[in-house]
Amino acid sequence: MPLMTSKQYVESLAKMDRNIWFQGKKIEDPINHPLLIPSRKCLEETYDMAFMPEFEDLMTATSQFTGHKINRFNHIHNSKEDLNKKVKLQRLMGQRTGSCFQRCVIMDMANSFYSTTYEIDETYGTTYFQRFKDYIIRCQDEDLIVAGALTDPKGSRSAKIGGDEQDKDLYLRVVERRPDGVVVNGAKAHLTGITNAHEVVVLPTQAMRPGQEDYAIAFHLPLDAPGITMIVGRQSCDTRKMEDIADIDLGNAKFGGIEALTIFDHVFVPNENIFLNGETDFAGMLVERFAGYHRNSYGGCKSGVGDVAIGAASLIAQYNGTEKASHIKDKLVEMTQLNEQLYCAGIASSAEGWQTKAGNYMVDLLLANVCKLNVTRYPYEIVRLMEDIAGGIMVTAPSEADLRSAEIGHYVEKYLVGNAVNAEDRLRALRLCENLALGTAAVGYRTESMHGAGSPQAQKVMITRQGNFEGKKGLAKRLAGIKE
Repeated sequence: MPLMTSKQYVESLAKMDRNIWFQGKKIEDPINHPLLIPSRKCLEETYDMAFMPEFEDLMTATSQFTGHKINRFNHIHNSKEDLNKKVKLQRLMGQRTGSCFQRCVIMDMANSFYSTTYEIDETYGTTYFQRFKDYIIRCQDEDLIVAGALTDPKGSRSAKIGGDEQDKDLYLRVVERRPDGVVVNGAKAHLTGITNAHEVVVLPTQAMRPGQEDYAIAFHLPLDAPGITMIVGRQSCDTRKMEDIADIDLGNAKFGGIEALTIFDHVFVPNENIFLNGETDFAGMLVERFAGYHRNSYGGCKSGVGDVAIGAASLIAQYNGTEKASHIKDKLVEMTQLNEQLYCAGIASSAEGWQTKAGNYMVDLLLANVCKLNVTRYPYEIVRLMEDIAGGIMVTAPSEADLRSAEIGHYVEKYLVGNAVNAEDRLRALRLCENLALGTAAVGYRTESMHGAGSPQAQKVMITRQGNFEGKKGLAKRLAGIKE
């Protein structure tokens, strides 16, 4: 069954006994909990769109292993065209959901594991590559959603990994080795969409050195494995989802992202689930390649959500009666220019991709990191301009409950009317702007643009490595007539 329907996806989740907590209480029914539904709806959309003929080319691909039609989110990139379609797919999903759609991590992780395990086997004679191939084929055939776990809590960043300065579990590690597998202990933070995923793939948070073998561990597990606990993170305006009258107040009433701090409390990992086990010299390659793919992805998803932000700004300008003002037009043009620059960098890093030893295609790392560094800046300016156009009423408007009130609703209807539009539609447009700027979509747009796939300094480190400054000095010397 290479393509599941969204109904089958929800049914498959319902069969799992997952340990999810929010505000100190276990969520007994994760399928129907209002906090988790918008996240699940995003993922349902990735299933539904795979059956829509108009989206088939982007949403699906042909498995190189089985020849089956599969969801592109579980695809191994076989060409530069695949890399380009990846970015275009992500822009489409951003446009459709106005949120983080939470399924791109496995596509980026799968391709980084595919090439890295091949090179580990080449060096050490291990069998990780075939093991991972078998796993990704299962993900394709069962159309699984797999969350990715990269970031460790870390504690003090100045402390050495595994040193005596702090709790060793602040980086996930192997605490016991058995003939049939290992036991791991620790946690991973910021796990996007994990509350609605089937499985999780774990990899080290950064490059490792000799002596840190217990931290150089990568594996996959089902999310109902004993010892895994997900603690849902707070988001601005998150409990609006749990209010009785809050459709308008949500802004984006259907879709939204979710993250969780995920605990691995002495969790057993069978040998057949392990893709890296102490090979410290390859931990950095695995992380670097995943980061490169994921930073390339942001040129698609963030420009897609940016399209929604531009649309929301343009719509509220119309409702405010300001759309013909020259300064409003200028701001919308500037938002568009910034948004298309994000997309350009994503497409460029795909177009300049290259074939790995394993045969799949890797993005251009320099351009991918430039793409993500732009993402840490431009969405903030796009949101600032949207807030400017929307006006202060974006954050001071009465609630939907006030609008629906028999006693005071008529006041809201009378005084929040817009330019040839009723108060309800104007409020809906304003709340969408609020959601993109400050609400739960900020996890998938504004703040997440800063820290998702690595904070700005991480991109600057990679740009320093990839920038070839010595080669550029040579160009300058030749033109200046400077002899070596």
